[in-house]
Amino acid sequence: MTKRPGLSFSHVGIFVTDIERMADFYTQVLDFTITDRGTLEGPNGPFELVFTSRDPDVHHQIVLVAGRPAHIPFNVINQLSLMADSLETLKAYYRRLQEANVEELLPVTHGNALSVYCRDPEGNRLELYIDTPWYVSQPMRVPMPIELPSDELMAWAERHARGLPGFRSREEWRADMARRMGVDRTTA
Repeated sequence: MTKRPGLSFSHVGIFVTDIERMADFYTQVLDFTITDRGTLEGPNGPFELVFTSRDPDVHHQIVLVAGRPAHIPFNVINQLSLMADSLETLKAYYRRLQEANVEELLPVTHGNALSVYCRDPEGNRLELYIDTPWYVSQPMRVPMPIELPSDELMAWAERHARGLPGFRSREEWRADMARRMGVDRTTA
């Protein structure tokens, strides 16, 4: 399938209060690798950056930037979402996050995705997820029994999704989106 020309999402940078604690979490719990780190001069003096990635072809996917004031009462980041390569991987990270005692650990289905939500050490919401073969109208979120064996969990998720508004195959949804975005799906 041809992608929409122009822009594609690449990476995100987030301000942090405790850069070492955050770097430890992203590298030790979520398996990111520090690809670079250093200091830049900014308008308020020098600040540290830690570049992380999970892809050897991508220098950085998440950049941690020192300088987030501790007194800010509201976090403007809604969530950072990471796609898992399989349900087994998602379940393995769920167990790792349990062991790491993260806050607000919640497995849910959105109908079109199975997700695990939690907070990183500075309260940024993370979503680890896999897509399902279905689409349902959004928003939709209900808790899911992630402890079920994978085949039973997928059967449960499909039964649930089939009863929701807008249910159709992901391929049908993709074809509609490609048409709406003006993307020719027949050329590679």
